[in-house]
Amino acid sequence: MIESLLIANRGEIARRIIRTARALGVRTIAVHSDVDADMPFVREADEAVMIGPAPARESYLAGAKILEAAKATKASAIHPGYGFLSENAEFAEAVQAAGLVWVGAPPAAIRAMGLKDAAKRLMQKAGVPVTPGYMGDDQSAQRLQNEANKIGYPVLIKAVAGGGGKGMRRVDEAGAFADALVSCRREAAASFGDDRMLIEKYISNPRHIEVQVFGDSHGNVVHLFERDCSLQRRHQKVIEEAPAPGMDQATRRAICSAGVKAARAVDYVGAGTVEFIADASEGLRADRIWFMEMNTRLQVEHPVTEAITGQDLVEWQLRVASGESLPKRQDELSISGWAMEARLYAENPANGFLPSIGKLDRLRLPNDIRVDSGVEEDGEITADYDPMIAKLIVHAPSRTEAAAKLARACGKIEVWPVRTNSGFLARAANHADFIAGRIDTGFIERHGTQLIPSLVPDAGVLQAAAHALISDQANDPWTALSGFRIASPRYIEVAIHIAGAAHLVALDPTIESTGTLATMADGERVLFMEGQAWPFGPPRADRSGGGAASDGMILSPMPGRVIAVDVELGDKVKKGQRLVVIEAMKMEQGLVAPFDGIITELKASVDAQVSEGALLARVEKGES
Repeated sequence: MIESLLIANRGEIARRIIRTARALGVRTIAVHSDVDADMPFVREADEAVMIGPAPARESYLAGAKILEAAKATKASAIHPGYGFLSENAEFAEAVQAAGLVWVGAPPAAIRAMGLKDAAKRLMQKAGVPVTPGYMGDDQSAQRLQNEANKIGYPVLIKAVAGGGGKGMRRVDEAGAFADALVSCRREAAASFGDDRMLIEKYISNPRHIEVQVFGDSHGNVVHLFERDCSLQRRHQKVIEEAPAPGMDQATRRAICSAGVKAARAVDYVGAGTVEFIADASEGLRADRIWFMEMNTRLQVEHPVTEAITGQDLVEWQLRVASGESLPKRQDELSISGWAMEARLYAENPANGFLPSIGKLDRLRLPNDIRVDSGVEEDGEITADYDPMIAKLIVHAPSRTEAAAKLARACGKIEVWPVRTNSGFLARAANHADFIAGRIDTGFIERHGTQLIPSLVPDAGVLQAAAHALISDQANDPWTALSGFRIASPRYIEVAIHIAGAAHLVALDPTIESTGTLATMADGERVLFMEGQAWPFGPPRADRSGGGAASDGMILSPMPGRVIAVDVELGDKVKKGQRLVVIEAMKMEQGLVAPFDGIITELKASVDAQVSEGALLARVEKGES
């Protein structure tokens, strides 16, 4: 077994790796940026090394610094987690060249699966079904147009070196293809430095299903069944589950066998995920599932596989990297129950899911399920890294029970003042179509208005708020119990100031409260209910969001860095014209003019850090 392990990652995955390493008696070394010095994963490691400032390119992506830290701490192996350098073949080779064990996929396998077109050609040779499409070397616009016409619309244009939805467009008719191709090429060149494209048949009712595979250095390869990751927003996974709903045994055998073939085709060693797209318009069928890509690393959603199989995948990684054979044969693996995982993000669903950062004055997560989190109460969510706060993982005998358990867990979350998607997650897990298994990658877009919680308290929230105040015997300037009866002896009237507005509630005192009223360190009161947070009293000026308002004030919708200023003081602008671009947590947000006018005030400057609600510019109506 490996004696000492340097973890080239941060947050919840670093803590997850430390947990298993400690159980195996492996010494752990954390590397961290300066802003992460007080993070839990740094404290929990046996040793920690600061490797650079906050920007990832100067710390977690700085391979040379990580290798220096490994040498200084006498580490015998490096685990890259996921993201950052986990699928960087050059870094993997550098680790091995330094005489260290690489707890990841072989560099050759990373390269083989790194480009979508080459990977698909390889899969075709291995007998793995691939989506109908064109992956040729002729990249002329006319050839791509001809191939799209031949495939039949709708088609999907995808960047060969793409990921995260960048350089990808759906095209519904031949006349729209040329413009979409130009846009995809421009975006791909900017994001990946590679503007090559492939064309695929667009699947109208797609399901995203992936197979967990594992190989060792002795030629053994097994699968640990499938996961369904269809609930996505902007091509990013939100809720994952295992097994996949509606999967019959024949289709499972076909897709899992294809996953093993894919792994064998590249002599795979370690943990990997083979991703497939399924046409679920007539249910899941073996002849309507096609290879998309292979992720040559551990996945964020690996806990749902652990839950249904009873296996520790990080332990498997460490054992395989140490030269051991796989812990289990294929016939020793089976599915038990149903598991689901929800990703809790620091973001505001009511504000276009823009990131929300700041200090976690309150962070209460369920204690009766598995929670993998990288932060703690009184910690801080910064704009430097991914905004995920935690993963909530549930396991139950049936899918219906798992969905109910997940909805309850998400509803119990209490976070303040950072905004989260917890209420959104609770609604998604409790949606009738989700419970019935009627899911595909368009689920969130289709049901968006039902899933995003309102910012206006409904009758249930007002009742809970009134109950919470009475039971708490609150006495502050913004809340008051009037004490006189109306309509019936059972009812009393309560005056409440919540979510920035005053309300008069006819309260039935015999009804039990379903919310939790908490008092923050600064005296602020907040009601937590069904995953949402409702502040009592007038809104805090320093915590208000903003955007392009009707009065012409252009406010930053999130904390972040100004990466572009497209105008100058005194410029005439048109309605919808982009003025400023803000970047935070891997997301860009362009702010536009709300009407025709003139820039009369300009506070934004490139590279400046701005807070949420900060004034960036002002537009006054006038001729443009």
